[in-house]
Amino acid sequence: MSDDGSTTAEEAGSDGTAAAEGGEDHGTAAGGGEDHGTAAEEADGDASAESSGPSPAEEGWERETVAYRGISRRLAAHYLRNLGGELVGTDDPAEATRVDGDGWRVTLSAEKVTAAAAIKLTEVTAEFAGDPDVLAELLPKYRQKAMRAGG
Repeated sequence: MSDDGSTTAEEAGSDGTAAAEGGEDHGTAAGGGEDHGTAAEEADGDASAESSGPSPAEEGWERETVAYRGISRRLAAHYLRNLGGELVGTDDPAEATRVDGDGWRVTLSAEKVTAAAAIKLTEVTAEFAGDPDVLAELLPKYRQKAMRAGG
């Protein structure tokens, strides 16, 4: 697990638990791979990739996925709204699955993962798509809000 509490694909075990320390915050925590391509690169590779992808993306946008344990989807949506986003399809942050901002979009999902034998935690995955400059400013702010200290 990284210093900010997120897990990456390299750290996630087959059951969704963190398997190793270290690494960057560029992958999903529950078995997904890293996704750093632009929408144009994805469209060239597989026509169905965009329809099944995490967030609709504009040409030239980048994607990045981060996952945190210990926050709810409601709280993640609230943080993104505070960073300038608007909920899409609902007014209730607890039911939000997408938040759009100026030059960025985020798809939110949550699942229960096993942290230890009998301990289940909610893990929220935020799949960002946006202008590279906008994401460079947005992601550190989101990470700071979503980070939880261990204890």
